[in-house]
This record gives sequence, C-alpha cells and structure tokens, in this order.
Amino acid sequence: MSKVESRRAEMSRVDGFFGEFGGQFVPEELKPALNHVAAEYLKVKDDPEFLAELQYYLKDYVGRPSPLYYAERLSKSLGGAKIYLKREDLNHTGAHKINNVMGQVLLARRMGIKRIIAETGAGQHGVATATVCALFGLDCTIYMGEEDTKRQALNVFRMQLLGAEVVAVKTGAKTLKEAVDMALEDLAKNYRNTYYMLGSAVGPYPYPDIVRDFQSVIGIEARAQSLEQFGRLPDYLIACVGGGSNAIGLFAPFYHDTSVKFIGVEPGGKGCHVGEHAASITYGMPAIIHGFKCFAIMDENGEPGLTSSVAAGLDYPGVGPEHSFYHASKRAEYVTVTDIEALKAFQVLSQMEGIIPALESSHAVAYAMKLAPTLAEDQVIIVNLSGRGDKDAAQVFELLNKDN
Repeated sequence: MSKVESRRAEMSRVDGFFGEFGGQFVPEELKPALNHVAAEYLKVKDDPEFLAELQYYLKDYVGRPSPLYYAERLSKSLGGAKIYLKREDLNHTGAHKINNVMGQVLLARRMGIKRIIAETGAGQHGVATATVCALFGLDCTIYMGEEDTKRQALNVFRMQLLGAEVVAVKTGAKTLKEAVDMALEDLAKNYRNTYYMLGSAVGPYPYPDIVRDFQSVIGIEARAQSLEQFGRLPDYLIACVGGGSNAIGLFAPFYHDTSVKFIGVEPGGKGCHVGEHAASITYGMPAIIHGFKCFAIMDENGEPGLTSSVAAGLDYPGVGPEHSFYHASKRAEYVTVTDIEALKAFQVLSQMEGIIPALESSHAVAYAMKLAPTLAEDQVIIVNLSGRGDKDAAQVFELLNKDN
C-alpha cells in the first residue's frame, strides 16, 4: 500500500463513526444488509484483483487521470494566487460521480446482485449509475425529486436513454432529500436482491467510507500532479459541498498534510433562513438524518428543514459525517456562496477559460475568485471542478433571461 493510500485507510472507522458523526441509525431489519455490504467491501478494498479491475475501467473507460489545469487567464485577471482546476468535468459522463459508481458496481457484481437503485439530485449520479448498469447489463432504477426532473430534464433523458427507469418523487419538497427517502424505502423492502448505489459520502455506515475511498482517486492524483507540476503541495484545496463526495475525495488524501488548508463551499442560496439555503454546516446543527449523524438543517419541529439552491446537486439538508468531523475538529473551513455569486462564476469561468462548469462546481470557483486576490502570487489554490455545465445550460439561460 502506498503512503497516500495509507493516509486514506487511516481515516476509515470500523464502527462507522468520525468522532461523534456517522454511525448506522437505521431499522434493525436493515442492519444485516448494510453490514453485509460492509463485509463484502472490506474483502475487496485492498484485493489486488479487484483494484486492478477498477483501475482498468477508471483508465480505459472513465478516462483517468483527469488533468490538473492552470487557469492562467482567470488567475492573472484576479491577481494573487494561482488557481489550478482538477478537471473532473472531463470524466466520462461529465462529473466525478463515475469514480464512485464504477467502484460500487464492481462491488455489486462481486456480490452477485443484478438490480441497482440510486438517488440523484442534479442527475449526474443518476447518469453515471445508469451508465455502468448499461455497461454490465444490470437492472437500474433511479429516484429523483420531481422538481429536479424539471430543472435537469436533459439528464432524465440521458438516464432513460441508457435504459434506466427514472421515478419522479412527488412528496415533500420534491428534491434530493425525498429521492433519498424513497431509495431507502426501496432498499428496506428489497435488500435481499438489490444494491443501493448511494451517490454521496452520506448515509449509514458503510457508505461514507465506501464513497470516500472510491472518490479519493481525485486527491491521490491531485497530490501527485502538484508535486510533478509545481514541486510542492498546494496551499488551499477548494470544493463545493452538498453531501460532499467530490470534496472528501479531494481532501482525504491530504488529511495529514497540515500545511494544506481545506475549504468546503456550501450553497448559501438566497439567504440565511431555513428554506433559503442548503448550508448544513454553516447554519445547521448535529442531528440524525437518513440513518447517520451529521450537521443538518432542522426545522422548528426537529425535522429536516426545507432547502434551496440554484444547484440541484447541493440541495440537501445534511452533509457527510467526515465533513462534520472535519468541521468540528477544525481541519477544514466551511463557507457559503450565494446563488448569484455561483451564477457569476459560471459565466466568468466560461468566458475566461472556455470551460463551462456545473452550477455545483461554480460555488467552489466563486469562492476561489474571492480568495485568490487576498493571497501572494507564489501561493496555489486547487479547485475541484467536479462537473461540467452542459446539464445546467438551459436552467442558466432561463435565470439570466427571466427579466428580459
């Protein structure tokens, strides 16, 4: 095992906790299914044959490694630190989500399971899941909030084109939380013949560990690329945080490199009141949601509160337990970016670098644009460009032209 892989493994928790966060707060009938997934994962996570198969698909199917690109025009226009982009948008299917689902689908095949279910918000996890199910000939059902199916209609079509059944969830706020609720209900009924391919570093143990490990390819590559390209580690890592899979994938391999500062950017939406944002760490409190303990947005009745974000993939009332631990232990800083700031960054990166970012990733770009001018010219920021903005083009067009 390499030194970087050892760093990653040290953060695993056999009991599923990161400090006080995480765990497995689920009905007793679900625990055997989750523990079976955990046991099977522990068998394969360091198995050379499994890892070789995963590496083959990541290289020849997904297209890894993704580049670490110096955004020169953007950096020089802002002044201050150099901004590098970890180009997860160049992966097959257009986002970081494929890293995780490729690992999980190979795990599901090892377990002999032929039916896959998943939840999705922005649709990128759903598209990635449908993609690998098509690749391996597996039955695929994707749960998606009805509101998200409207603002991400292109991704709904992509999932259907790939052979998946897309179920529009019409309860509650009709967004990502309700999609997760429905997927968990399906799992509870069908866990004997179904694998739940959870898309973010959230949920009950073992999912935060599984997703973190499969997404850590981002940080492992970024660390090696930094040493190769500019001879040292970066000063800052910046990534958007909803559930937090792209961010934890970038951060975790740098965990013990204390000179490297982590900044997670939450969706500040339209304001600081419940229902106006989806910033679980900034405005939330420790609570149990969807089978695990994390910082979560709660309403006055102690239930998960309504959320709002221009980016469907960030529109979730909780955050991964490892991020909750990073916040509580002060290993990472979590900040907010508003919808308006994210939309501005979406346009600036497009015009400055010819790269159209996902609205989720635009939150990270927006904060980097604030931070860079405050730093010295010899400092380096790596922004995880977690996805491309094709899926958001129609939505942004409407937002920018709604008053015309």
